[in-house]
Amino acid sequence: MQKHIIRREYNQEHADALRDVHPLLRRVYAARQVRSAHELDRTLDSLLPYDSLKGMDEAVSLLAEAVRGNHKILIVGDFDADGATSTAVAVRALRSFGADNVQYLVPNRFAYGYGLTPELVSAAGNFQPQMIVTVDNGIANHAGVETAKSLGMRVIVTDHHLPATTLPPADAIVNPNQPADPFPSKNLAGVGVIFYVMLALRRYLSNASWFETRNIPEPNMSRLLDLVALGTVADLVQLDHNNRILVHQGLRRIRAGQCIPGIIALLELSGRDYARAVASDLGFAVAARLNAAGRLDDMSLGIECLLCDDTVRVRSIARTLDELNEERKHIESDMQAQAIAALNKLHDNLQTALPKGICLSDAAWHQGVIGILASRIKDRYHRPVIVFAPGQDNEWKGSARSISGLHIRDTLALIDAQYPGLIIKFGGHAMAAGLTIPGHGLEKFSQAFDEAVARQVTEAQLQHALMSDGELTHEEFTLEVAGLLRDSGPWGQAFPEPLFDDVFNVLEQRIIGDKHLKLRLAKGDKIMDAVAFFIDTQQWPDHRCQSIRAAYRLDVNEYKGRRKIQLVIEHMECAD
Repeated sequence: MQKHIIRREYNQEHADALRDVHPLLRRVYAARQVRSAHELDRTLDSLLPYDSLKGMDEAVSLLAEAVRGNHKILIVGDFDADGATSTAVAVRALRSFGADNVQYLVPNRFAYGYGLTPELVSAAGNFQPQMIVTVDNGIANHAGVETAKSLGMRVIVTDHHLPATTLPPADAIVNPNQPADPFPSKNLAGVGVIFYVMLALRRYLSNASWFETRNIPEPNMSRLLDLVALGTVADLVQLDHNNRILVHQGLRRIRAGQCIPGIIALLELSGRDYARAVASDLGFAVAARLNAAGRLDDMSLGIECLLCDDTVRVRSIARTLDELNEERKHIESDMQAQAIAALNKLHDNLQTALPKGICLSDAAWHQGVIGILASRIKDRYHRPVIVFAPGQDNEWKGSARSISGLHIRDTLALIDAQYPGLIIKFGGHAMAAGLTIPGHGLEKFSQAFDEAVARQVTEAQLQHALMSDGELTHEEFTLEVAGLLRDSGPWGQAFPEPLFDDVFNVLEQRIIGDKHLKLRLAKGDKIMDAVAFFIDTQQWPDHRCQSIRAAYRLDVNEYKGRRKIQLVIEHMECAD
């Protein structure tokens, strides 16, 4: 799909309120709706307090009773990176509080499906838990909670996904998105929610002199922030002010080498320097390898990587995760080629535009990879996408990804209300969701999804716009400005990394690594290196093109100890 560049608008009054900020950052921040210097404060003192989360008192009281009674506690996680980090935070925190009987269980997506299902509760019986604590799941698992309760287990649900009209009958629920919850930020990831619960529990136990009487050093909860940062970035939740604090503080620990060995091992395997890690490294390098375990095998392997403090064993686990990720790439590549071929055929048959809401399926597709395939197709065609693969009992398992302006979980709720029985179950949030439909319902659902999307999005929203922060001045093409932009995030979902656009003269262009384009560009008397990754090699290099209009990020390229600015091009078109 053809991309076009639109320059962001910003409120000058908001920019003026940031008088102590670098002039370039004033307009960048103002365009991201930052209205005061307070919203740029990334210290832990500015974190929202935990006591406004609904259900916190009940959850902490029950957990404190379990810790003091040395009860058997089972953490039930999810099979993605948010679920893995949430599980690791809960286990590490509770063990540091003196809880000796803490174990975890994460569902294998191919055997049990998502969340605390009755089948998973049956498997949990092998651990004989007195308490189950869900992390990053549970809010939609009414039957599973009921089953656990019927077996005499107490259940605490910690989650961030949107609830249905009724809540499960848990002993306590902590979820900022549950009805009447006054917590100001609704964007916490699952790992953020359980981190807040553990913060509150640590304070409760401290006030009760638990650590003093047991001669346990009072745990420093900031040691968990590397995991919180990783899970928050991986789950693509909005980086509002509170989440930016969590991610920034976690990145500080990672850069200082004060993080768990598993994160350093996964960064090193991907060729990243942990001392210069940014939020995107957590998403593309660490989370991708963790997720590969949940996609192709069992997320327990990823969780062990996050729980293990033995550097030798951690490196071995990390290598296995890296191998799984390579396997995932091959599977995904084949599936993506098949999906694009199917869409090209559909486009030819329709002789018009593609559906506004795209549904794709194949009986041979791998259920563990459909989520990332949906993301790739969504990015390529800039439309909401659901990809289906066969599930159990003649069902289709779907993974949905959305574009800005369409709440995908609410869209599924609309379809469910309009066509009862067409969806067996669903859940998720604004940008991503999962669902199960009956085997015979694929065609009807695809039509219903397209119609539901068409009712909610405009043609303008379906255009793939690159939002630019405008031009850089001649004086701003410097290492200092590139470093300033790099360190002024964290950048991510709903707080995007600065992107600029301009016209440059092309001095050189050549392919490197078979699929990337290396360029030398000139702007006035300024000559700079640039790179465009995963370029269309049928279109570039184009030696007839003497100038380009490019949307780019300003970055620093380090090679053999030398540091130079480099433009990382997101989009370019010939400007001759």
